[in-house]
Amino acid sequence: MFSRIAAVLLAGAAIGSLCCLCGCKKKMDVPDSGVEAGKQKIGIVISTLNNPWFVVLGDTSKRHAEELGYQATVFDSQNDTARETSHFENIIASGYQAIIFNPTDADASIINVKRAKKAGIPVFCIDREINSNEDATAQILSDNYSGCVAIGEYFVKEMGDKGKYIELLGLLGDNNTFNRSNGFHFVVDKYEGLEMVAQQTAGFDRTKAFDVMNTLLQEHPDIDAVFCGNDAMAMGAYQALVGAGKADTVKVFGFDGAADVLESISEGKIKATGMQFPKRMARTAVEYADAYIKGKRDFEQKIPVPVELVTIENIDTYGDYEKKKVE
Repeated sequence: MFSRIAAVLLAGAAIGSLCCLCGCKKKMDVPDSGVEAGKQKIGIVISTLNNPWFVVLGDTSKRHAEELGYQATVFDSQNDTARETSHFENIIASGYQAIIFNPTDADASIINVKRAKKAGIPVFCIDREINSNEDATAQILSDNYSGCVAIGEYFVKEMGDKGKYIELLGLLGDNNTFNRSNGFHFVVDKYEGLEMVAQQTAGFDRTKAFDVMNTLLQEHPDIDAVFCGNDAMAMGAYQALVGAGKADTVKVFGFDGAADVLESISEGKIKATGMQFPKRMARTAVEYADAYIKGKRDFEQKIPVPVELVTIENIDTYGDYEKKKVE
């Protein structure tokens, strides 16, 4: 299925920068500075803050940890495993009690979790998993596969069982990429009239998706739809379609539940997305870390969080990465 996947080159970055997250870019802090006397510390290592979805993940973790009485610092790995390693070394050396972890790579990130475990620091993975069932204390993960099965079913309904489409994949080192793609293809590949004319990675990045989509549109100008492995890529693809004058004829499907995509769905621009619940995952991980620090040790290794299909039919039910509360 993945014979068409293009190789991706992840740009390296210099090790060192440590970011404090407050929902927007702020002056960077040294993690050890400003620690309140007597407060225990929780480190929050996020794969990248160059995506609103991960900003919510980190910001919610930080806020909830502080609500529970901890000193919390967010570290931005910038999708760079070397930078991630530097963050773990800093956290271990600085006496943190727990780590909330959004890995950069399912395999390459394992070594960092092992280092923390050896140092006696529990690690709770959120959203992205590592390919180990022995090192993280628990992994709280969206049910990406089932979520994209639902998107695949809606895709077939919207396409009428036939048409040409492009798939934009996320990071090739992230299991979410393939869980989402596999769930989607579990449904769509059963229909011979649906033809995937191109499948290429855009790294979960909006700008890359815009560039990739522009190139693919030159090769495949007669497509009917685009399935994107996250909402950032969906927005980038949609922008490319607008520029090519095809936004009204090509259906776009995303995954995440980002605010701009929800707005686009309500306006009839994007067809559907899968609503993840990053706030729920973040709060759960912090509560698990708090329980561990207070003595609890028996945690399930993987805790699935359901993903819900969002379309024009139910868009009013969702907002801000959560279901709206019924008054």
